Amino acid sequence: MTRKLWGLVLALSLTLTALAGCSGNDAGNNKGAGPNQSAPASTEASGSPEASSAPSANDYGDTGGLTLPLVDKPTTIDWMLVSEFPANDKLIAKEIEKRTGIKVNLITVSPTTYPDKLRVTIASGKLPDIFHGLNPAELKKLGQQKAVVAINDYADMLPNFKRLYIDENPWIVKSYGDESGKLYSWPIYKMNRAVNHGMMFRKDVFEKNGIPEWTDTESFYQALKKLKEVYPDSYPFASKNKEYIFKSLAYGWGVGGTNYPAYYDENAKEWKYAAIQPEHKEMLDFLKKLYNENLLDPEFLTDTPDSWTSKMTSDKSFVTYDWIGRMELFRNQVGAQNPDYDLRYGLPIGPTGRTLTLPETDMSLSITVANGPKKEVALKLLDYLTSPSGAALVTLGVEGETFNFDANGKPVYPELADVPNVDIKVLDERYGLWLEGMYLAPDHRSVYYNLTEREQEAQDKIIKDNRFEPLDPVLNFTDDEIAAIAEIQVSLEKSAQEFNARYILDKSHGESQWEDWKNNAVKLGTTKLIDIFNEAQKRFDAAK
Repeated sequence: MTRKLWGLVLALSLTLTALAGCSGNDAGNNKGAGPNQSAPASTEASGSPEASSAPSANDYGDTGGLTLPLVDKPTTIDWMLVSEFPANDKLIAKEIEKRTGIKVNLITVSPTTYPDKLRVTIASGKLPDIFHGLNPAELKKLGQQKAVVAINDYADMLPNFKRLYIDENPWIVKSYGDESGKLYSWPIYKMNRAVNHGMMFRKDVFEKNGIPEWTDTESFYQALKKLKEVYPDSYPFASKNKEYIFKSLAYGWGVGGTNYPAYYDENAKEWKYAAIQPEHKEMLDFLKKLYNENLLDPEFLTDTPDSWTSKMTSDKSFVTYDWIGRMELFRNQVGAQNPDYDLRYGLPIGPTGRTLTLPETDMSLSITVANGPKKEVALKLLDYLTSPSGAALVTLGVEGETFNFDANGKPVYPELADVPNVDIKVLDERYGLWLEGMYLAPDHRSVYYNLTEREQEAQDKIIKDNRFEPLDPVLNFTDDEIAAIAEIQVSLEKSAQEFNARYILDKSHGESQWEDWKNNAVKLGTTKLIDIFNEAQKRFDAAK
């Protein structure tokens, strides 16, 4: 590809960046698939993908049908991915070469500079053999220009990919491929925990004051009122999520979804625009009531993480919506000063009592292979790392060398015995494990899935009564549809967010302003936008 053409592709891609959410990726609170950020997934003891039970003809476990080594002569490939630490001299690079014969030159870039580095690299026309980080629309553009490979064209030489994404989940190509059925992104399988975000409350404060944990929206409201009586200087419900709080809570009112404010109504079997639905107004009315009664922090749309942390670790606020890992982080942060501090997971609020469902297959990293002379080697390496053997290597290490399993089947790292908390960042720094862009089918025996008692309680509360909102269909938009969505969506969502804020904060706003907003939203393009979604849904249904 010429430099001029690369420049054209880059220019086009920059106009499409806002559309990552239109291909089924969660935005806002759940950006990306990195376990430090969105951190979602299933609760099975061993979640690496099932494969042939027959062991491979080496000592490396189940390769899913691949024969190691993968090459018959030493081969080097370049792999650009996210990490704060160099990795070429660490276990992961050495063990990959030992097992596969492939020497990986790991170009690690910090998460803060990776997007800029990636764009410069793409503009240069000199792509690494494996990389990630483009949104689906951008990646399809590169694929259609033959800059990256259509992975499903090589499925016959990729037994793990073929089994998971052609045989068992054929919808992947239909939902994520281009208009010609070409798939340019390698999926991530069973990354997510079942429950990773939700409502949380200060259990120690609730118990101290005889306040029962809420079971529905009304008892949630009554709990906040009681907290306000006991702590008059507090604002019981706080948030750091700014405008994303509406997306987070929308599931409890039945209007949530990956593409929020667009969402799929399972009963009507059609897409709708949440921000003009009566259920959305009910959610705003509830938040407005909390705000007017000083039960909701007046800074809920502007608060910083530091300020929010200060409130949630003192007697200023007691209820919030966040990532479940926060329960342990806050306890560790203030435990010495307040040993009774106990942040716990609470049930969703809203009439449906439901929360979001996290997908089994994640495409948000857009892991791809350059269309160069080493493309088949790179594809085979990705296929090996998708196998149970490769999954264990990337997310556990080497049994008997870096770790051993204890009596409970949990990994123990002898060299890290003095480290208080062996998490995935520690494993990244020490061994090059859990590199973003390299974990393709995490082994659920890894430390990432060692849930604390509080985190397990969160899983149990939601799973027990199946409080999950069904996943919206993953639609595949045409280039023209993507362009039309881009034209409508940015200004429409900005107007929706502005109205949400004004409606809650301004006591004079009510029915009249709501009707004005609905009319204005139609003028801004809600009908056209939802028509695009429903046309794509017809194709989705026909493909099934």
